[in-house]
Formats: sequence, C-alpha cells, structure tokens
Amino acid sequence: MRGAKLDLFIGAQIDEGWSEIASERKSTLAADTLPHAKHELFFKKEKRNGKTVTLVGEFFLEASESTRILKELKKKLGCGGTFKEGWMEFQGDIKEKIRPLLVEEAFRFKPKH
Repeated sequence: MRGAKLDLFIGAQIDEGWSEIASERKSTLAADTLPHAKHELFFKKEKRNGKTVTLVGEFFLEASESTRILKELKKKLGCGGTFKEGWMEFQGDIKEKIRPLLVEEAFRFKPKH
C-alpha cells in the first residue's frame, strides 16, 4: 500500500492540537501502614565498605512505631542500625539472631527467608 496513511497512537491527539491524555495509576498498596501480622518480611545482605550489613523489610509502619522497634532490636542485639525507606539496616550478619525477635513482635516472614 504505497502512500497509505500510517495509523499510530502515541498518547496524544494530533488532529485537534496537542493534548495530554491523563491516566491515573493505581497504587499496589492499600494503605501506608499495616498491622504487624500483615507484614511479609525478608532479608537482604549487602557489603558496604568491606563490612556486612543485614537488611530486613519492607516495613509499613508509622515513624514512632518503627523507631521504637528499631531501638529495642539494637539494644537486644548489641549492634548499630538505622531505618531507611522502609528497611531496617543492621551492622553485621545477624539474620539468625533477629528473626526470633521479630517473630516475638508478631511479624511474619516470606517462606524460605
């Protein structure tokens, strides 16, 4: 078909001038905070400056609740840590020590983590 128009849709209507087509994105999370039993946590291990860091998350808690839990865990484990972007970061490879403490607080873990 030589000389036929090519029909493309690129997200704008060219015939009536340029106009943006807006579409709302649906969030995958129902709420910003969840009860402890609804969390499904898992572990990640990273190396930072040659040292091991254990990450646990992702948490969906209020700021006061997350700082309370983090403070208790650091005290019981005897290590440093911080809370960044929904993840608790702890110094060292402490996966086996931290799991029972979080289960005590009624958190759940993904299978095989």
